[in-house]
Amino acid sequence: MKEEKIILKRPPVVTVLGHVDHGKTTLLDVIRATNVQSREAGGITQRIGASVVKTKNNQEIVFIDTPGHAAFAKMRSCGANACDLAVLVVASDDGVKPQTRESIKYIKEAQIPFLVAFTKIDLPSARVEVVKKQLVEEGVLLEGLGGDVPFASVSARNKVGIDELLELILLLAGVSNLEGLPEEKLKAVVIETAKTKAGLTVSAIVKQGTLRVKDEVYVGAVKAKIRGLIDAFGKSVNEILPGYPALILGFEELPPVGGVITDTPETNIKSEEDSQLKEESAASDFKVSLIIKAESQGVLEAILGGVKPEVKIVDFGIGEVTKNDVLMAKTTGSLIFTFGVKVTGEIKKLAESEGVRIEEFGIIYKLFERLDELVSGLEIKEIAKAQILTEFPFDGKRVAGCKMIFGEINIKDKLILKRGEQVLGEVKIISLKKQKQAVSKVGQGEEFGILFAPQFDFKVGDVLVLISNPASAPQINGK
Repeated sequence: MKEEKIILKRPPVVTVLGHVDHGKTTLLDVIRATNVQSREAGGITQRIGASVVKTKNNQEIVFIDTPGHAAFAKMRSCGANACDLAVLVVASDDGVKPQTRESIKYIKEAQIPFLVAFTKIDLPSARVEVVKKQLVEEGVLLEGLGGDVPFASVSARNKVGIDELLELILLLAGVSNLEGLPEEKLKAVVIETAKTKAGLTVSAIVKQGTLRVKDEVYVGAVKAKIRGLIDAFGKSVNEILPGYPALILGFEELPPVGGVITDTPETNIKSEEDSQLKEESAASDFKVSLIIKAESQGVLEAILGGVKPEVKIVDFGIGEVTKNDVLMAKTTGSLIFTFGVKVTGEIKKLAESEGVRIEEFGIIYKLFERLDELVSGLEIKEIAKAQILTEFPFDGKRVAGCKMIFGEINIKDKLILKRGEQVLGEVKIISLKKQKQAVSKVGQGEEFGILFAPQFDFKVGDVLVLISNPASAPQINGK
């Protein structure tokens, strides 16, 4: 006799997409009655979060709050692929923007139903009807305007239209007749990973099957024996059913964001992205060499995806900056960029003594703006340059024998040491000598000896460059 399948009604998994600062997190703040927005750096969501919301009718909706900045495209795309339907958030005072178009693209590629939420309708500059027409021009055919895409107008600040939005989500989900199959083979989608004090953590949405403590699970060749499950309310539980999010403890290494968790291993699937990135780096013209440390895998992937070809990625990883990172940066002449990661006093002191620069960031577009400064500023704003022709010892230190190629260098100037187009670091002049006489400056065509600190591992052929905008030079710890 054939066994009957156990079928459960499950909540819809909803992703919230849209342009930066269009009110996605604030809207979810009101829906969840939490205060996520105030904890996000710069008011911009930095990591995917999943939460379960109960409506007034005691029905549940699972929300994935996907970040809105362009650099988080990979995370946002993962969110779209993990969900049943989407809410496209468009600010009624700002209209269609680049990430709005990008979100529409992801929704269409994922082939999931969606609705539009017009936010900030309380503002005097709100123009919902104008924005509706903009969406129609982007191929989003709204109800009443030649299509069947539903929409709601809301004000998170005044808590207007929230209940109507939730009812619309449930109505749209009802058409899909969502069912969970808890006894089927496991399938869950990774939406975020991180290194924490508790160890490696993986956030996922269960699509079918059941996640259970002590089960062995896999993401490709990455294995875990689940030693803990945390539900959306922060409670430790023994199992997670279809349609619900979970924080998983037990992975031996972090799987890729967007990876599928199963109960059977798959071989020869190990991602080759890391090695490809480093191989590609070897073939480019670099302006800056960089080591990146981030708080989570999703953030790291988003940063790596947004780095321009002129930036050489020497190494990258999740978690705190280590002594090995500093020593690698010294050896390779790299900067260290951190995102959402605290740098200890011990590491800062080591970096300073080794002449390694560490810059800390909490907002991703600030990181990319900084990289743009380094790439463009060091490329086009050189006002003086000297080439190292030889070196000789002096009082236990190395003196560089140089010739000025162009411009003028003053003893008070701070210079950039470069090897080809690779930036080794910023140096301070200790002394300048010309024909054994101390001088305060040297000009075009002159040969001179220079003692500078930190010494780095300079070589014959390296150049010392003076740039016109010292503020755009890399600074230790962003100071």
